[in-house]
Amino acid sequence: MWEKAESQLREILVELGVDFYEAEGEAAFYGPKLDVQIKSAVGHDVTVSTCQLDFLLPERFELEYVDENNEKHRPVVIHRAILGTFDRFMCFLIEETKGAFPIWLSPVQVKVMPISESQLDYAKSVVEALRNEDFRVELDDRNEKIGYKIREAQLSKVPYMLIIGQKEVDNNAVGVRSRTDGDIGQMGLNEFIQKIKDEVKKYE
Repeated sequence: MWEKAESQLREILVELGVDFYEAEGEAAFYGPKLDVQIKSAVGHDVTVSTCQLDFLLPERFELEYVDENNEKHRPVVIHRAILGTFDRFMCFLIEETKGAFPIWLSPVQVKVMPISESQLDYAKSVVEALRNEDFRVELDDRNEKIGYKIREAQLSKVPYMLIIGQKEVDNNAVGVRSRTDGDIGQMGLNEFIQKIKDEVKKYE
């Protein structure tokens, strides 16, 4: 039973032209499996996906199905984990990106920062416009210098920071700063929304 499953997995990989090596003695106790190994950012071998061909458990549980001819057959169970456990995969992502997630995955995608209290109402309207488009956005309305707010957002690895001064209020615009590209400059609010929509679509 073991050899049959092992042989079929091997044939599938050869047929697909996938490079592989056989790790003797590393499979689960009830059958051979395929592991997809990748190198982490710090050089560790990490198992992500696994796929296991299982002839044994259907026998032990006496599993059966009835075909179109009303005949009983024993199924083969395929155990498949596309990402492994979610907590382990998230740990891998955090390590791989050093916490600098792409915009689609970032817990906070945009942080809005008015320079002074006089721009607060407009800043709130910017936050509302972004939330209406289903973006995860926070308003930093603390009485702190704008440089301090930017530095904190940068250290928190927020993909985009929107600085709101009087010029931005007057022009219905936002001052855009990117985590990766630095100061981008002033941009119309709708233009900015379209920009990040397009950026998210690249990952879909």
